[in-house]
Amino acid sequence: MLWRRARYRNHHRAHLNGLRLPLGRYAIGVTTLAERLGYSEDARLLIINCDDLGSTRAANVAIYQSLREGLATSATLMVPCPWARDAAAEYRGEDVGVHLTLNSEWENYRWGPITRSPSLLDGDGGFPRTLADLWDHADLDEVRKECRAQIERAIYWGFDVSHLDSHMGSVQLRPEFFDVYLEMATEFALPLRMGGAAGEAQVGFPYRRLAAEEGIVFSDHFLYTRVGSRGDIERMLSNMRPGVTEIYFHPAVETDELRASHPDWSGRVRDHDALCSNDAFRRLVDDSGATLIGFKELREVQRAG
Repeated sequence: MLWRRARYRNHHRAHLNGLRLPLGRYAIGVTTLAERLGYSEDARLLIINCDDLGSTRAANVAIYQSLREGLATSATLMVPCPWARDAAAEYRGEDVGVHLTLNSEWENYRWGPITRSPSLLDGDGGFPRTLADLWDHADLDEVRKECRAQIERAIYWGFDVSHLDSHMGSVQLRPEFFDVYLEMATEFALPLRMGGAAGEAQVGFPYRRLAAEEGIVFSDHFLYTRVGSRGDIERMLSNMRPGVTEIYFHPAVETDELRASHPDWSGRVRDHDALCSNDAFRRLVDDSGATLIGFKELREVQRAG
């Protein structure tokens, strides 16, 4: 597998014209991601990502508003979802990655693979609702085919894909699925969302070290949160550590369809409020001393080598 990853990396770097940063920018002895990004070693850098672009029209409206007028610095697209093409039509060059999607968790609102992949279907023709069902039945070749197709379709639709992450953690939290996640990052020369050390301890394998060994760039710190729950985020912002931190939201505007399809709809509306109209939250971000960045900056560092 490693020789394949090296081949993919060399192939894509040879064709990424105009994206390589000057090597002279990085001084000997530079070791931290902040320094590689051109900041001081003790800089506090913050990525605010919006998950689930393309999942609903309500999400598309809120996420693009959060990117264009609010605090968000990046988003990730759910390519298989019914409103993904609408998200592509509204795209204007924002920092958007691919939210690799192999689950469809809602009872009344379903989506499925964009490839012919029978092992990725449950009994009613959509993706499995749970991670356990996915992990028990998915064929890894079909997982690989589907993930690659989702990235390629986003590129075909015109997205300048900035990074990859994983809906519900499906391809990060299980070792054999993580291998696909890492392969896609290497093949397309893209940074990854990665959980922190606590997440590694829970899943039982060193995914951060494995990614770093392959030259994949990811944030220093990552905060898991529930939809609409800002308490942990507010505490983190009050005590930000040096380095790059990623936090994420699921913003959506309130609609009848959202209320019917998403049991957590009110949290999504609160997320939209936090990013676009909550003055107290904006002050908290400002007072943290963090510099807002996106995943495109991480992508350029990774592609520069």
